[in-house]
Amino acid sequence: MALRDSEAQPSKRKETATVGGGCFWCTEAVFGQLKGVEKVEPGYCGGKLANPTYAQVATGTTGHAEVVQITFDPEVISFKEVLEVFFATHNPTTLNRQGPDLGTQYRSVIFPHNDQQEKIAKELIEDLTQADVWSDPIVTTIEPFTAFYKAESYHMDYFKRHPNQPYCQRMIPPKLAKLRKHFSSNLKKM
Repeated sequence: MALRDSEAQPSKRKETATVGGGCFWCTEAVFGQLKGVEKVEPGYCGGKLANPTYAQVATGTTGHAEVVQITFDPEVISFKEVLEVFFATHNPTTLNRQGPDLGTQYRSVIFPHNDQQEKIAKELIEDLTQADVWSDPIVTTIEPFTAFYKAESYHMDYFKRHPNQPYCQRMIPPKLAKLRKHFSSNLKKM
């Protein structure tokens, strides 16, 4: 699953991807390191409650998932490549759970922004299933994108600002190790 190693000038075109793979602190830390990713915002998606708070989503009763909304340059990284990173850096076989985080707000989910993204997501899940990448079935859902609600400001760049926080220390380095192992040529120079 190697991405293009492109240092091309950024295009004017932008795309958006919205995915949830457990705690958004973890997901934000992963995607913020990729070439072609211009912005990663943690937030909430998939529920009916408008403008939810972290406390409301944490109850597991809003229908929202913790997600990241990724703005990327498709000339540098494609939507399929974004999803390849997504699947490589979280466990898509655990229903409503990532590590110690349990509840529907931590589900593995893709919210396509158009028909093409939905098609790509379905095809990739089928390809990964056929390849027997995991011993258990993929439970990642593909749900209609309706609205994205940006998380409270204290969640932004959480890992960068709190690298020694115990949860971050336990959960994020293994994900970053997977990212470096499988996509090292596609990381931004930090």
